[in-house]
Amino acid sequence: MITSTANAKVKRLVNLGKKAKLRYNEGVFLVEGIKMFLEAPSEWVKEIYVSESFLEKNPPEQLKNRSYEVVSDAVFQKISDTQTPQGVLCVMKMPEYKLAALLNTNKKRMLFLLLEDIQDPGNLGTMFRAGEGAGIDGVIMTQNTVDIFNPKVVRSTMGSIYRIPFMITSDILQTIMDLKAGGVTVYAAHLKESADYDLQDYTKPTAFLIGNEANGLKDETADMADCYIKIPMKGQVESLNAAVASSVLMYEAARQNKA
Repeated sequence: MITSTANAKVKRLVNLGKKAKLRYNEGVFLVEGIKMFLEAPSEWVKEIYVSESFLEKNPPEQLKNRSYEVVSDAVFQKISDTQTPQGVLCVMKMPEYKLAALLNTNKKRMLFLLLEDIQDPGNLGTMFRAGEGAGIDGVIMTQNTVDIFNPKVVRSTMGSIYRIPFMITSDILQTIMDLKAGGVTVYAAHLKESADYDLQDYTKPTAFLIGNEANGLKDETADMADCYIKIPMKGQVESLNAAVASSVLMYEAARQNKA
């Protein structure tokens, strides 16, 4: 059992939680909590750490007969990203998805979320959860979007990170062109000269382009869209939270495709 916070493994785990560069160098990320562990694809799981008190309360069989390392409660508190840790933490292999594979599904109805520079971990996690609920086929993010493997984002996805394909693009403009070449219509959530979102046809392959919470979409990115759309607002509200807006759009597409 590891009992010292000065242990090299403990220091590595702490740094993996805090440093995106280290995560990407190793090609791994952290997940925490029993739900996230139980739902994790087995082929992603590389290492398992459990607290001493977790083992006292839970039978080893709950760990799926996998090998694991026990750490003291004090050490687990050190490596945990939460105030009240559940006592199980995993080092996971980063998945890899390619745009060509996402497009090559032979589905007549595809739905994607394109995110430009989303910054709030909770927003990104909510988008993944709502996306899974709406049945989307993937999320594509710019490099300046908050790191999908940030522990706060991972936790807020509530497991959707395992089930929604996603990729990070270094060139959002080229990615939009590739989507269009694949038969996808791109709609930009935008206030300028926009059509009401519920008047559009999303029964064909569709992608919703969502911009930064504070600044919206960059002009050059928005200009790549086939159509600007907006969610009509009453009262004095000018716009919705990015995660809420994307959810409204995705569920409208899901409604149309259910009809």
